Amino acid sequence: EAQRGRLPAQSSLCLFSFPGGKCDPTDQDVVHTALRETREELGLTVPEEHVWGVLQPVHDRQKATVVPVLAGVGPLDPQSLRPNPKEVDQVFALPLAHLLQEENQGYTHFCHRGHFSYTLPVFLHGPHRVWGLTAVITEFTLQLLAPGAYQPSLLAQLPRGRV
Repeated sequence: EAQRGRLPAQSSLCLFSFPGGKCDPTDQDVVHTALRETREELGLTVPEEHVWGVLQPVHDRQKATVVPVLAGVGPLDPQSLRPNPKEVDQVFALPLAHLLQEENQGYTHFCHRGHFSYTLPVFLHGPHRVWGLTAVITEFTLQLLAPGAYQPSLLAQLPRGRV
C-alpha cells in the first residue's frame, strides 16, 4: 500500500492505494501499465512472468475504470523500496495472515441525505485504515487467494431491513 496524501476536507483520512495510473501510449495493455506504474511509483520491478492475472474491472466515483492486476512479489520489505517522493508519501505492507484476522476487517456504511446508500469493506493495520476502492480490490483479492479462510461478513453487517 502507498500513502498518497490526505483528503482536503477531511484531514484525518489518508488516501492509501495500490500502485497504478493511466495507460501510456507505449503500454501494450493493462498488465504493462501496472508493471510500469509499480516501477515508477515504488522502484519495484516485477517481471511479467510473475503476473498472476487480472481481476474484474471496478469503477471509481468519477466512473473511471480501474483494472486490478495481481502479481507475486515474494517476501517484500517495504524498506527495500524506492518510492517516488512526488507520488508516494509512505509505503507499508499488509501481510495476508493479518488481513485474514477478523479483528482487522470491517465495513463502513455510507448514508446520503439521511438514508443508507451503500457499504464498503475496510481493513485495519495499526494507524492505517484501508478503505474505498483499495479495500474493495483487497476484498476481491482475498476472496480469490483465501476462499476458505476469508468469508466476507457483509450481510451480517448491513443495517436491519437492508439487503
